[in-house]
Amino acid sequence: MMAEYETKLQQSKLDAVQALVNEFKEVNDFIFADYRGLTVEQITDLRNKLREQEAVFKVVKNRFAKIALGQLDKQETGDLLIGPTAIALPKGESGDVAKTLIEYAKNSKLELKGGIIDGNLFSPDQVIAYSKLPGRDQLLAQLMGTMKAPIQNMVFLLNGIPTKLVRTLQALADSKE
Repeated sequence: MMAEYETKLQQSKLDAVQALVNEFKEVNDFIFADYRGLTVEQITDLRNKLREQEAVFKVVKNRFAKIALGQLDKQETGDLLIGPTAIALPKGESGDVAKTLIEYAKNSKLELKGGIIDGNLFSPDQVIAYSKLPGRDQLLAQLMGTMKAPIQNMVFLLNGIPTKLVRTLQALADSKE
């Protein structure tokens, strides 16, 4: 009779997955990149740039990341978790983080794999297109400018009436002298 095969899960692996789950809970968007060919200095430089944008650049084990994303009911990653993988985890605006990664990839061996943005799977080209969209702050500024314009025009119009009256009266006074 054959003994039944039982898999023993190592506590260190369970802890590593749980740490990823805890880290992934804090963000909504994930941008995946292949870091193969980058030096330690380049990765450190990129991490510092992303830290300024409240993002983390984390090298992950693909299997652990798949399990962690699965536990959080995130979108299926498809081919994103194949080969050496690092994930950018933006806590704030993910468009700016995508821009930083794309700019960094132009001058290094970093290769964008794609992302999960707002629950949707994005290809590298879609992440590039997403990075070109205006950010939330920029859209709010445009909206406020649009909302402010009619009021500003009304103020100029109302301010112009007394100014025109004063100029007309001054011209009339000058002509009588």
